[in-house]
Amino acid sequence: INAEYGAMSSHKSAYRMLPIPEALDLVMKNTHVLEQSILPLADAGGRVLAQEVKAKEPLPPFPASMKDGYAVVAQDGTGEYPVIGEVTAGIIPTLKLVPKTVMRITTGSAVPDGANAIVMVEDTVLIDRKPDGTGKVKILKAVPVGRDIRPIGSDIKAGDTVLTAGDVLGPAEIGLLATVGHTSVLVRNSPKVAVLSTGDELVESSETPGPGKIRDSNRPMLLSLLRSINIGIECIDLGIAGDTQKDLEEKVNKGLETADVLITSGGVSMGDLDLMKPLLEKSGTVHFGRVLMKPGKPLTFATLEWSGKKKLVFALPGNPVSSYVTFCLVALPCLRKLAGFEDPYLPQVAAKITKSIKLDQKRPEYHRVNLSWDAGQNCFIARSTGDQASSRLLSMRTANGLALLGKGSGFVEAGTMVPTYIIGPL
Repeated sequence: INAEYGAMSSHKSAYRMLPIPEALDLVMKNTHVLEQSILPLADAGGRVLAQEVKAKEPLPPFPASMKDGYAVVAQDGTGEYPVIGEVTAGIIPTLKLVPKTVMRITTGSAVPDGANAIVMVEDTVLIDRKPDGTGKVKILKAVPVGRDIRPIGSDIKAGDTVLTAGDVLGPAEIGLLATVGHTSVLVRNSPKVAVLSTGDELVESSETPGPGKIRDSNRPMLLSLLRSINIGIECIDLGIAGDTQKDLEEKVNKGLETADVLITSGGVSMGDLDLMKPLLEKSGTVHFGRVLMKPGKPLTFATLEWSGKKKLVFALPGNPVSSYVTFCLVALPCLRKLAGFEDPYLPQVAAKITKSIKLDQKRPEYHRVNLSWDAGQNCFIARSTGDQASSRLLSMRTANGLALLGKGSGFVEAGTMVPTYIIGPL
């Protein structure tokens, strides 16, 4: 970006306030799924699979014991029998079991030829055991053929599809890939995201603020949010840009050069030093510059071309709560779509509010709440986190939900069920 621009001189915005669903729809229409690459299994957690995975061999590859006990011929029934040996995991037995004999066996071990059932050790009495594993045992309980034996392929058959493209690779999926012999896997790329704070008033959190200064909380907060998503996002910290055209352009250019998505905070309101919107207007397409919500009205989204590639820019409001909330509602679904998630949107539930909340007459409010399940009432409960000022980051400290309260006069009464977006662990 290299453009002459100035802040908006008029105090009346040229942008219509879009409802969040409309704004999010615009974002998603301008969001493309990224390319794919091969990653080692150890690095693939959280990614979206880009291939079908089939099993080459059956699992288990041999009849396996489900219990510690004795491999028997089921038709022999109860009684005292000689123990002709023992089988432990990882060893294929060479002895063949014949009627009226048994073999001691451990969980997961290969069932010897000739055996057709397992009697668990709790249903036996050991009479004699020699150092070589032979001896005598009393079988107390008869079992049917096949009892406690996992047949070949009972878990996975050769040729079975175990994972499909679009699956998200959590711990179980990584375990399945290892089970079928994959040491690397084809996945969707995760976005590179650059984060920039703007404003002459900001200093690093390690500094003692001078007169008129405050520590930058937005950038550490947003970088932590990006890492907590756990989809393999590569974060790029651009630091703080002052309220000058040169400094802002240099840091924005660095972000566009290195990242798929640039996220800034501050500089999108109506002041003379709010330079982000004019910069984006000169250099790309601003799809919206205001949203109909509280908090976060100045949220801005733009796209532009950089070295032949489409870049996405979210210019978030400077107030910390506004920045957090707008990131969750709009930027997060975009990042998940870029990474290939088939359902990138925030999960939503109906929740009962525990106290009356005053409505805003002009804008819907995304009220920060602590969301939990109440078994007695058989519903989710939403407890307000207190003072909802957009500068008060304490209101996010215990928040794991955003309760959507429509605009209007009066109050939403305690006990009312309201739609609530889940933004954190329950």
